[in-house]
Amino acid sequence: MDNNKFSYTYSADTKEELARIRRKYISEEESILEKVKKLDNSVTDKATAISLVFGVISALVLGVGMCCCMVWTQLFVLGIFVGLLGIFGMASTPSLYKYILRTERAKIAPQILALTDEEMQKNQ
Repeated sequence: MDNNKFSYTYSADTKEELARIRRKYISEEESILEKVKKLDNSVTDKATAISLVFGVISALVLGVGMCCCMVWTQLFVLGIFVGLLGIFGMASTPSLYKYILRTERAKIAPQILALTDEEMQKNQ
């Protein structure tokens, strides 16, 4: 009888695998580009969140106004004013977004300009 058997097992290079896992847990310093992106995204995210909440609340106010007009007919006149308030809120949401975006960008502009100037001087 011939006991020659072929067996094959695959294993990744241990050193490379350990290095890859280790990189996940080492707190590497962020690059300047990553910092600038995070700062810019934080401004956009804040403006989006606030304007979204304001728009949803305005839509709900409009809905209450419609209920006052159609369901609770004794509150018809009040429903018109509440509905108009909701419409005004929804119509002003894009302006609110632009305002928040502009003011937040003005707040972090010095940081972003300093970081980008530093990076541009390194690359020259």
